[in-house]
Amino acid sequence: MAVKMTKVINELPGLRKAAEQVRDILLANVVMMGEIPAPTFKEENRIRFLHDRFSESGLQDCSVDEVGNGFGVLPGEEGGDHVLLIAHADTIFDEKVDHTVSIQSEWITGPGVGDNSLGMAVLATLPMLMKQVDFKPRSNMILMGASRSLGRGDLEGLRFFLENNRLPIRCAVCMEGVQLGRLSYSSLGMLRGEIHVRVPEMYDWTRLGAAGAIVMLNDVINRINQIRLPKRPKTSIVLGSIRGGTSFNTIATNSVLRFEIRSESADVVRSIHEQIEDAISEISSETNADVKLDILARRKPGGIGFRHPMVRCAREIMRAMDVEPRIAPSTSELSALIDHKIPAITLGISTGDQLNQLNERVRITPMFSGVAQLMGILKAVDGGLCDED
Repeated sequence: MAVKMTKVINELPGLRKAAEQVRDILLANVVMMGEIPAPTFKEENRIRFLHDRFSESGLQDCSVDEVGNGFGVLPGEEGGDHVLLIAHADTIFDEKVDHTVSIQSEWITGPGVGDNSLGMAVLATLPMLMKQVDFKPRSNMILMGASRSLGRGDLEGLRFFLENNRLPIRCAVCMEGVQLGRLSYSSLGMLRGEIHVRVPEMYDWTRLGAAGAIVMLNDVINRINQIRLPKRPKTSIVLGSIRGGTSFNTIATNSVLRFEIRSESADVVRSIHEQIEDAISEISSETNADVKLDILARRKPGGIGFRHPMVRCAREIMRAMDVEPRIAPSTSELSALIDHKIPAITLGISTGDQLNQLNERVRITPMFSGVAQLMGILKAVDGGLCDED
């Protein structure tokens, strides 16, 4: 095994050079992918573009399923099992947003370029790159653009595929545009939700303690902040966004808090969820306002271990390329794969900043190391180096 891994590592400089040689095609795919709006549940145009790229590259069984996932299959020389490569197609940006993508000397800028237009562009470019370096895998490679991943989508596209798939999948690699060095192999327990405060039109403003929806939501936040979080298992509550009201001089009649509970323990997530529900019920009864919790997504904790061969190979490849592994649990596509007991990791392709903003941007030069890293891991996987004994 050591000799085989040495062979993979020795090939990395050549893989990076090959990635640089398809620079124009990769950047063109990033731009064209990024300029197609793809908010969750409306990814069909971006998936169609990916499907066309797969067809042009000669992949087999190019298709789009019932929930909008896009597929192409690169047949392996042996074809006994399958390796799944995934990038989520959707972004957080609405169709009304200007999706113009610009390229400067070192940056690509535009809404969603890092999350996840670059990941999708790499997926579209991969068949050409594999042909260029004469990489003929033994296993079948299933390339998948996943729909309905973010927010209320709750990984619906990938879940649908895994629940209906009958092909033997040996392992999977998830691709995110940023950050290079990211190495996720486990999933946190998670609950993502919205708390809505609505004041009825006939609300009695004369009652003791009556206040607008924003003040009531502030009371909810204060009570959430009073929840005691354990140091072990690692746990956090992320208060993501608040919106409400309409003007300076009008008492707000509605407000919304978006939040996420994260923990290494499913029991802790459940306990915090119950405490938040109790706080909401108490505030609702005290104020006579309509305070409700809307659950958008859930995740179970789990995954493969730090010493799993797939993780070990990924670490070795990253370090051989002077990329420091950034090990962190994930709440994205990885969790759906974990639920189906499929060994999987999530990788980042490049570095970037201003994420989830309209001027989100990613660096061009690190992309080639990110693509070479991906190719190296695929070679290790295909060579059997990432299989458990």
